[in-house]
Amino acid sequence: MALRASIRTASAAARRAAIASQARTMVTLKERMAQLIPIKQAEIKDVKTKHGEKVLGNVTVSMAYGGMRGIKGLVTETSLLDSNEGIRFRGLTIPECQEKLPKVKGGMEPLPEGLFWLLMTGEIPTDAQVKSISHEWNERGSVSKHTLEVIDAFPKSLHPMSQLVASVALLQEESLFAKAYADGVHKSQYWDTTYEDSMNLIAKLPTVAARIYRNVYHGGKHIHLSKKHDWSANFATMLGSNNPAFHELMRLYLTIHSDHEGGNVSAHATHLVGSALSDPYLSYAAGMTGLAGPLHGLANQEVLRWLKDVIMEVGGLPVSKEKLNDYIRDTLKKGRVVPGYGHAVLRKTDPRFTCQKEFALKHLPNDLHVQLVHQLHDIVPGILAETGKVQNPWPNVDAHSGVLLQHYGFTEDNYYTVLFGVSRALGVLSSLVWDRALGFPLERPKSLTTGWIKDYCEKLDKAAAAK
Repeated sequence: MALRASIRTASAAARRAAIASQARTMVTLKERMAQLIPIKQAEIKDVKTKHGEKVLGNVTVSMAYGGMRGIKGLVTETSLLDSNEGIRFRGLTIPECQEKLPKVKGGMEPLPEGLFWLLMTGEIPTDAQVKSISHEWNERGSVSKHTLEVIDAFPKSLHPMSQLVASVALLQEESLFAKAYADGVHKSQYWDTTYEDSMNLIAKLPTVAARIYRNVYHGGKHIHLSKKHDWSANFATMLGSNNPAFHELMRLYLTIHSDHEGGNVSAHATHLVGSALSDPYLSYAAGMTGLAGPLHGLANQEVLRWLKDVIMEVGGLPVSKEKLNDYIRDTLKKGRVVPGYGHAVLRKTDPRFTCQKEFALKHLPNDLHVQLVHQLHDIVPGILAETGKVQNPWPNVDAHSGVLLQHYGFTEDNYYTVLFGVSRALGVLSSLVWDRALGFPLERPKSLTTGWIKDYCEKLDKAAAAK
């Protein structure tokens, strides 16, 4: 017995020594970034030298009036959205990320820490590298007492997204980039403190966001940060859930909502404000004010509220396919929209919807609200396509996320956009670090007046008629 115990002790000590040795020799994320930045800088210099005067596309009058959709005018390295394929994170589809990114032991969903490493480097991290990010975020995750006191003083009637924006602005006093800039740091080193600020902000967001949630919905009874969990499990636990299935959902949710190339409102706002050399706290706060809009991140709670209306008007669940079909057609006849369907870029079912559907079929197939969402997926696209007015009749990410959260008792839909915002930090802040590393300039597109456009087009017409 004593011999076996001695062997177990020696084995445990050997494992700890091996882990410690690996940690000493493993390249950290920041070290890897320092290696990659000069390579990427040289690549972009070469592209600009060889192709700088080549045309990427034309701009029409309709594009200028139509939200600049389709105009190719931004460079965002972290992800690319294809209208027929969906999002790719550094070249990887969502199913590929689910397959290749590290997971917790026994888990099935990727850890957002792994996705962050991928977005930053373009490389699949090892389990040890992902654990190092989890550890680092836990170490950086404490929020100052006076910041928490201000958050606690927010009126409970203030929208959770407004509280998130204000809280991030409070954290800005800790910005290392702002201090370094004031001290005259060389522009080649802007990325260093942008990285540090981004890591600190991402680490603190679960504590801040959970604080807001517990203040508004649970009487200010708080659950403190644990240094034993991964980022998602910590967030879920501080929200109040010890359910491992909900922790898995959070890992999936925080991964798939992280990035959607650079032209969406939250990503573009973060980049735009960051291009003025505002620090990551101010830049991210700007992005979150955009995410709070009904046409962006607020859409998920609108979908859920619409589903509740559907249930009430059809007389409860379950509902027959025929009755649901009639309801959707009647909705369109009244000039109303079907929330959760359509996307500004996508022309197929959003892969983020698909992976949530797969999660639901695996974990909660008998949930009546989930079944309603899946019925709508079978019915709505065909009806919308019949109208001939909808370019993309397929469901987007917002069509599914709410019912998953509801199933696990997370029913406060006014808060859902905050979850989205915590996730989106991974994408917009990794992009911001690269903006600094690559020396991207102040963004300043040219705007026009309707009078200028009319004069210009009349001159074109006259020139064409004279030929």
